[in-house]
Amino acid sequence: MAHGEVLEFEEYVRTRQDALLRSARRLVPDPVDAQDLLQTALVRTYGRWDGIADKRLADAYLRRVMINTRTEWWRARKLEEVPTEQLPDASVEDSTEQHADRALLMDIMKVLAPKQRSVVVLRHWEQMSTEETAAALGMSAGTVKSTLHRALARLREELESRDYEERGARALGASEERERCAA
Repeated sequence: MAHGEVLEFEEYVRTRQDALLRSARRLVPDPVDAQDLLQTALVRTYGRWDGIADKRLADAYLRRVMINTRTEWWRARKLEEVPTEQLPDASVEDSTEQHADRALLMDIMKVLAPKQRSVVVLRHWEQMSTEETAAALGMSAGTVKSTLHRALARLREELESRDYEERGARALGASEERERCAA
């Protein structure tokens, strides 16, 4: 790669790294994994930087590399997970409602398949159109729509089940509190 292209790539990374890290963070739930994902995507893109004719499409190219890399990691994972009836509570570091909602959403996103998560991230977080999402993921617009519909339905189900469980736990706690006060 020519020296000018190296400088151009460095400038691109410097100006876009925050937005790209946010995209990576939405694809994988762990912040450290998101940094690894972005770094891997940048290394892979660096080798092909001179092949990207229209540098305005570099973000889309990098997102595609991140999605492909995340999918590779997901396929190569060791299946040591044990399914359970109840998911563990999400830890929330900040007490504000916005951060709690974001943490809950990131936790709930884990129930989606990688393809569904990719569609949700590109359509709703990256605010890509259906056609842009279809092009980025290499699928038809109809597939994007149906995948998004199923993913949102799954997220709704998960939110409702967690809300039901939380209300039940609160009612049980209130009942125990009344019994202690009566005794």
